Amino acid sequence: MADGGEKRGMNRVAICVLGSLILLSISQTRLRAQQQNVVANSGESEPRAHAAAEDTNTNGPVLQQRNPRYRVQPDDIISIEFPLSPELDQSTVVIQPDGYINLQSANSLYIQGMTVPEIVEALKGAYSKTLHEPIISVDLVDFQKPYFLVSGQVGKPGQYDLRHDTTVSEAIAIAGGFSSGAKTQVFLYHRVSPDWVEVRKLSLKDLLNGKNANEDAHLSPGDMIFVPEKYITKFRKYVPYSIGTGWYANP
Repeated sequence: MADGGEKRGMNRVAICVLGSLILLSISQTRLRAQQQNVVANSGESEPRAHAAAEDTNTNGPVLQQRNPRYRVQPDDIISIEFPLSPELDQSTVVIQPDGYINLQSANSLYIQGMTVPEIVEALKGAYSKTLHEPIISVDLVDFQKPYFLVSGQVGKPGQYDLRHDTTVSEAIAIAGGFSSGAKTQVFLYHRVSPDWVEVRKLSLKDLLNGKNANEDAHLSPGDMIFVPEKYITKFRKYVPYSIGTGWYANP
């Protein structure tokens, strides 16, 4: 009986020891897994953040420039000053038809289509072999002024400077007003890109009668207004007499 009790006691101890070993193994396995997760998360957090930053920089919306700077064109005139090297100053620099300018002590430089800050940076590069970190200032002396065009049935068709906020009706008045054969329905041409032109048909009849004054369109630089002629005016060219007078012209 004693031997059987001792065996059962030893078996219980063995089972307890085995269970403890199993629990210890499970806890160690879980601890290792947690440590691996921590290491993996700490190692991936920075690349993920960096990737997110890259996605934001590459795929984010590009804001349009609301107030674009003037870009120089051929025949524009600029002045170049070197405060620390006045012997290199050029008060009158004409942009050639090919877009280049001639510089003192440096090669010719292509600047067509550049803004003033971009021209300054280009000049610093052109003089980098001659001057160490040159200080350069550039001013626009003469350039293409904002303008609008009026053609068709007006008193003085042509190009006019756009010096202030001007509406279509004001532009027609500047161009001498409607001629006797003009229609009050005009066309406004506005270039939205090098390849696209927006055309709007505007009826100025109500406006001339003091109605709907707020619908008078405002001009942008480069806009063109075309005033067509009335149908009766077109027809009169092919009729060999004056309508309503009773007098006939000799053939």
